[in-house]
Amino acid sequence: MSGLFRRKSLTDILHNPPADAEGHSHGGLERHLTVRDLTALGIAAVIGAGIFSTIGNASHDGGPAVSLLFVFTAIACAFSALCYAQFAATIPVSGSAYTYAYASFGELAAWIIGWALIMEYAVGNIVVAISWSDYFTGLLSGMGVTVPVWLTMGMQSAHKYYNEVLALMQAGKPLADASAAQLEGYKAWNTAPELFGGLRLVIDLPAGLITLLITAVVYIGIKESKNASNILVLLKLLVVATVIGVGVFYINPDNWSPFAPNGVGGVLKGVSAVFFAYIGFDAISTTAEECKNPQRDLPRAMIYALIICTVLYVIITLVLTGMVSYTELGVGDPLAFVFQKVGLNWLAGVVAVSAIFAMASVLLVFQIGQPRIWMTMSRDGLLPPVFAKVHPRFHTPSFSTIVTGFFVGVPAMLLNMDLVIDLTSIGTLFAFALVCGGILVIDPHGKSDARFKVPYIDGQYLVPLVLLVGAVLLFVYNAAGIEEFRKALSSGYEEGRHYIPMLVFFVASLLLAWYSFRKHLSLLPTLGLLTNLYLMTQLGINNWLLFFGWLIIGLALYFNYGFKNSKLGLKKAAAR
Repeated sequence: MSGLFRRKSLTDILHNPPADAEGHSHGGLERHLTVRDLTALGIAAVIGAGIFSTIGNASHDGGPAVSLLFVFTAIACAFSALCYAQFAATIPVSGSAYTYAYASFGELAAWIIGWALIMEYAVGNIVVAISWSDYFTGLLSGMGVTVPVWLTMGMQSAHKYYNEVLALMQAGKPLADASAAQLEGYKAWNTAPELFGGLRLVIDLPAGLITLLITAVVYIGIKESKNASNILVLLKLLVVATVIGVGVFYINPDNWSPFAPNGVGGVLKGVSAVFFAYIGFDAISTTAEECKNPQRDLPRAMIYALIICTVLYVIITLVLTGMVSYTELGVGDPLAFVFQKVGLNWLAGVVAVSAIFAMASVLLVFQIGQPRIWMTMSRDGLLPPVFAKVHPRFHTPSFSTIVTGFFVGVPAMLLNMDLVIDLTSIGTLFAFALVCGGILVIDPHGKSDARFKVPYIDGQYLVPLVLLVGAVLLFVYNAAGIEEFRKALSSGYEEGRHYIPMLVFFVASLLLAWYSFRKHLSLLPTLGLLTNLYLMTQLGINNWLLFFGWLIIGLALYFNYGFKNSKLGLKKAAAR
């Protein structure tokens, strides 16, 4: 059992090749990234699918008050970002939350978070690749270029829609009763070339090609990747600035009333979409070994990216909900939609084009991040050695990058991923919670001599006070939600199971309040941990079950390979 919680010392982590201060030996990674490049990578990851698509549904559910959700989420992210920044200044190596967990909670927790990050990056990029394909084919269609429908849709989606239309026809109902998506899937399956046994060749080719292109850029080198990222970020910031600058002249303040039409519950419905937009910090920290001055630049870049992105998200939300009623924003392309609504079709076209670049930049950042996590896990012996292989010419984790390309590209071409945004959010929040908890383990009283550290505020009385104030506000402003919670718990398991995460949160809150009072824990990491745990409760029991299913697969791999081959475990065994 003690082997599951063996922790890596800071000395072991910093001497894990190829991390060195003077420049890497042959075959190692290369240091090219400055604070500007890192900030651009953060913005590239954060301003993407969130601002061009999911912000619409979040605004539809919560109204203009979703702008406050971005502020609330940014504050939650700020707690996490400060903790990430301290870890980055203390442990300036690749691996992000995986490495930080190894130093604070031990090997098992490190494996779990590493495995969760693999899911977060891969599944998130599958979503982005499919969304990119939809925007791209829509743009081609607008230009009069027709792509066969069986080359623009995943096989899973087409087969599902085909069967749904067949069932409709067998029930004697007209095709007019089918939705546009069902008809498109039916057409795709019918017109696609037949392979064998009734199987059809239906693939989302654009999703596969953009993944291949981005993977090739990431494979060639970090210098080329950062140049591509900087250009894409500059383009989309110019578009966002144009949207804001033009949109303010079409705002009708009456659209901001009511500000929160569906109450707190409606606003919190958008939490998964909002947090899906804020997962850039972990990706920045995976590039620590390619930064020129990671201990100084990583903390700065995380804070800069958070501030810039939050300001832009809040303004964009207010502009969108001011231009049209929130009830009309439940669309996949809200920025283009609002300008079509006010008659500015040319600007709607510009937005549609820019969305292609915005989503490509998100794909780029996370295709950079995932191979570096695999590389670090392989260095520690938890994955086969081939994952740590670094290309002698391009100085990138070559094998891991190729595997990442297949891991994202093939499912993006074939599958329909409906729950992945929430699933990705759980992975992100889990990483954030562990990083905040990690600071409470290695530096609970703010006494670290790291170049950057979370400001220490004694949480002895403040943590219980914050929780008490939160409970009072909950009873005053969300009485309906509390009554619903009570009824669900008294209705039996089927209804009550959806509130199990909330019950766990209540217990964790009480334990943290007690422990903070007893041990004078640092306030900001504690609030970060509490906030992330609360947001995880909002994602639903089904997503939790999927998440635990993924973890079970990961634990099976760990106990069959990683535990036996762990370099730290072998080192400790040899020392006995």
